[in-house]
Amino acid sequence: MRLSALGDVCNLVPTVRALQRQWPHARITWIIGKGEYSLLAGLSGVEFVVYDKSTGLKGMRALWRELAGTRFDVLLHMQQAIRASVLSLGLKANVRVGYDKARAKDAQHRFTQLHIAPRTNPHVLESFMDFAHLLGVEEGPLEWDLPVPPAAYDEARTISGEAPYLVINPCSNVRLRNFRNWSVEGYASVIEYAWVQHGLKSVLTGGGSSLEREIGEQIEALCQPGSVINAIGKTSLKGLLALVDGARAVVSPDTGPAHMSNAMGTPTLGLYATTNPQRAAPYLWRDFAVNAYPDALRTYLQKLVEEVSWGQRVRHADAMALIKVDDVIAKLEALLTYTAHPTTGTMDES
Repeated sequence: MRLSALGDVCNLVPTVRALQRQWPHARITWIIGKGEYSLLAGLSGVEFVVYDKSTGLKGMRALWRELAGTRFDVLLHMQQAIRASVLSLGLKANVRVGYDKARAKDAQHRFTQLHIAPRTNPHVLESFMDFAHLLGVEEGPLEWDLPVPPAAYDEARTISGEAPYLVINPCSNVRLRNFRNWSVEGYASVIEYAWVQHGLKSVLTGGGSSLEREIGEQIEALCQPGSVINAIGKTSLKGLLALVDGARAVVSPDTGPAHMSNAMGTPTLGLYATTNPQRAAPYLWRDFAVNAYPDALRTYLQKLVEEVSWGQRVRHADAMALIKVDDVIAKLEALLTYTAHPTTGTMDES
């Protein structure tokens, strides 16, 4: 059971693939959120049961009725929110596995019988893999193999055309005191650099909220004609998967499309100041994340990374302004160089 969010369900897929690799005949049911299902629909070997969080307790009761005749050998309770724990109470399972006490939030460990082994400072993806390890799954390669239908690639080509391009997803989800968005001027400077130095158009992506549309229009207004395609609010989730699959690289703050890009194997440059990239950056491209998180901790909390909890966030509206344009451009250049010549390029460990 993992209901949300888009980035997290992408990070969980390698755990599903590891379970399938170890036990190819096992039946796997994934209880998932409505929007997240639209992203992962068609994932091979997985039966999805969808819970729409907006339906509240009424939706929970409907799901319990749907699964009333099913008793699971193991329930992997992989969402820490209290809503998910309440949902778990109506499911029948011989064994319930949850997070260790140090990582459990909302007293999630009280709703489970077995707990994954404690681990110091894991990435989110590694925390999910710990569930497979508890069951005895052997280490192996990370696999995603997300399903993308031909219609989604048609949708993407209609937006991007045939020329090479970057995807820039400028906004994260709007949540209370969740300050993850970089500046309009910063994105415009990166678009200018990609256009002038590499001949790459930039495709802006995002949801259809008024804030995202407004930011997209502001970015577009600062850019040269022809250098940017504003597709904010104009793609399906499957279409966005296809779009990032065809991109030369993706630039994004800490939000779902960054992890969608990572899952598709597309070079990904994450922008981090309010969250710790060692915990939450696109997993395969952590070395290319711009990391202003230590600066944000010092500036706004007067703390060092070693002095705060692993999941500590910096909830300050100005924190992302600590990310400098020159640092983003330098990381983008390193990423483009490395992925163009992976046998001779050097990954930046800074």
